[in-house]
Amino acid sequence: MSVLTRDEAQARAQILDVQRYTVELDLTTGEETFDSRTVIEFTARTEGDTFVELKPATLRAISLDGHSLDPAHLTENRYPLTGLTPGRHELRVDAAMHYSRTGEGMHRFTDPSDHETYVYTQLFMEDVQRVFAAFDQPDLKSVFDLTVTAPEGWTVLGNGVARHTGDGRWTIAPTPLISTYLVAVAAGPWHSVTTEHAGLPFGIHCRRSLAPYLDADADEILDITRACFDRFQEKFDEPYPFDSYDQAFVPEFNAGAMENPGLVTFRDEFVYRSAVTDTERQTRGMVIAHEMAHMWFGDLVTLAWWDDIWLNESFAEYMGYQTLAEATRFTDTWVDFGVARKGWGYSADQRPSTHPVAPDPADVPDTASALLNFDGISYAKGASALRQLVAWLGEKDFLAGINIHFARHKFGNATLADFIDNLAAATDRDVHAWAEQWLRTTGVDTLTARTAETDTTWSLTVGQRGTRPHRISVGAYDHSLDTQHGPTPLVLRERFETGIPEDAPVTRPGRRPALVVINDEDLTYAKIRLDPGSWTTVLDSLSGIPDPLTRAVVWNAARDMVRDGELAPRTYLDLARAHLPHETDLALLQGVLEFADGQVAACYTAPEDRPAALATLTALCRDLIRRTEDGTHPGLRLTAVRHLIDAATQPDTIQGWLADDTVPGGPELDPELRWRILTRLAVLGATDEPAIAAALENDPSATGQEGAARCRAALPTPEAKTAAWDAMFRDDSLSNYLFTATAQGFWQPEQTDLVRAYVPRFYPEAAQLAARRGPAIAEAAGRYAFPACVIDAESLRLGEEALDDPALIPALRRKLTDQVDDLRRALHVRDTN
Repeated sequence: MSVLTRDEAQARAQILDVQRYTVELDLTTGEETFDSRTVIEFTARTEGDTFVELKPATLRAISLDGHSLDPAHLTENRYPLTGLTPGRHELRVDAAMHYSRTGEGMHRFTDPSDHETYVYTQLFMEDVQRVFAAFDQPDLKSVFDLTVTAPEGWTVLGNGVARHTGDGRWTIAPTPLISTYLVAVAAGPWHSVTTEHAGLPFGIHCRRSLAPYLDADADEILDITRACFDRFQEKFDEPYPFDSYDQAFVPEFNAGAMENPGLVTFRDEFVYRSAVTDTERQTRGMVIAHEMAHMWFGDLVTLAWWDDIWLNESFAEYMGYQTLAEATRFTDTWVDFGVARKGWGYSADQRPSTHPVAPDPADVPDTASALLNFDGISYAKGASALRQLVAWLGEKDFLAGINIHFARHKFGNATLADFIDNLAAATDRDVHAWAEQWLRTTGVDTLTARTAETDTTWSLTVGQRGTRPHRISVGAYDHSLDTQHGPTPLVLRERFETGIPEDAPVTRPGRRPALVVINDEDLTYAKIRLDPGSWTTVLDSLSGIPDPLTRAVVWNAARDMVRDGELAPRTYLDLARAHLPHETDLALLQGVLEFADGQVAACYTAPEDRPAALATLTALCRDLIRRTEDGTHPGLRLTAVRHLIDAATQPDTIQGWLADDTVPGGPELDPELRWRILTRLAVLGATDEPAIAAALENDPSATGQEGAARCRAALPTPEAKTAAWDAMFRDDSLSNYLFTATAQGFWQPEQTDLVRAYVPRFYPEAAQLAARRGPAIAEAAGRYAFPACVIDAESLRLGEEALDDPALIPALRRKLTDQVDDLRRALHVRDTN
């Protein structure tokens, strides 16, 4: 398939102005294909040649200005339009299009619970051409007028209000000017909860089999939606630009959500079938706020080319966390960002594949390269940069610049230069210089604290490895006699601001504090190193730091030290063992345990030391379970139960929980916990195929199907591994979610000897799979099917050799580049310690 280059897009945008798409989709023609008829009204500004994109199963007919064209002229995904004359034109296309099982284009899903079928579009980047013919680039905005014919009993959702006109035919209100990748349709026998707010229809929708779970959370979801909507209306001068606001929770969705105007699509794991923590509810709320922010930044004003994707994602990421904290009960969102999301950015920024937040346009020459930039840089680092910008600029001037941006470019396209010019119009500060230093550079600065004291004063010097300017807070903490906040509590003496680089050391009155935390409010993006005295205090008193955001900064410093080979994995686990039993913040507990389990014990600890590492995690989790027996901290208890299951080295305890269908003292087992226990039992060789089949019979849902696939792949037998491998790499019928579940079960640290022979097979077979099935499955293969648990020099050598293959598609090459670098880092950490 031909990918669109930036040069081609610019050339086409100079020739064409697209006024309207009239699209008719017929979803009643069978299980494999649907019919797509498109009329594109456009103007050619000059004479010239161009092309339209389309990926049909069958191109039945195509005509330009009433003259039939030969369908055989379609080459890959492009149909040439030659000899265009200046003036208005009308292109008509009649085609049959394939349904997808990979989450791209028009995805089709049949619910195993009740056998109902649902379809939805995901047209991001270059997949509108899988649904209808289009000039598929973001700066050729147009009006879209869609009609959908669906089976009786189905409801059709779209970017605007949809009305049923009879005989299964639905008309969707024409859009204002939007980009092709933002068109959306979702159809099926949806369960819906509808209301009105601010004079607009609001709705939330899910599969019928999930109806009880959506109904249970409908008030919370809609309350967050209304609160964020109202807060954005206060922040932004431009009113909400579309005629309705629907949120559809759809099956087998690859991303977290997609910001289609008026119809946001979410992965339906956000409709909770099982118990979740309040932090997980907060995450759902953040995603709701993130996608709503896109209605202005991304939909109302859209990037001109994909080098500016950060303009969409960094802004929505920052606004998602900030607005949720301002408008809802989730007031500590930045703790979760700091301990979980920000690490994604730090990790991405230290790999060979790192790139500036705002890359040079020449580095994003086509859509295939652009797709690789949806990563921790564009999201987490970009949001961190904007948070630092707000700290330096002030929120008032920041929002003033944003509103200038919206006013100048509404229903149009904008670039980084436009954005920076509009911010500069609202302030006297040199925003252009800030952008060059923060948005056009790569890597993570490291800030190192050094302290000294005299009889009456103490001083702080902050060393810097890196070149960016930083505005940071510094917290000075003393030991406290208040033992209600951990065994060795600390109290804040003072918090002050300083700039980096410093003109001179900062001198403060009094003795040196017990703990000095630079970047105390986590307002900048940098690795932090504490002074030796402060680190000694941390070892004894981390859980006694009064502010969870400060604790997040310190835990991140420890995380970075482990990854950089400066702190032994054993010491990190001992730190967790000592302080997590006293932790009260759910986001911190989840983030630290995830790193301790998923990275420290699984990757950075040598195989012979893994049993001891898991024993430490087990003891930690048992302490938390004992502490929460009174029922006052169900989220902490659920988190501890989950990680105790994952760390089990013997089956007896969790087998007993499964047999009793409850954890002693609670919680009772729900589907998520049952499948989690069964997966761990499979890894340990303490269950078998009949038990997995019985569990699937009891839970035949989509998540049950995924759980069974994960368990079967985790069984420690050659036969189970062969079957799982063949399902992933030989049989292309697995959906994106079933592929992922199978891959998650396959590689287990406890089974390294059993699966080692598959390591050399992975690279060539993953390359072939990616070439056959495309970027979504390539990304899943690189992320989940990679042999991450086989950490040795030979595995690294094979990975490095595989990257020399020029035939790797970009999506797979990027994932392998990152995974091989992570493997290299894990070996370095092991060797260092």
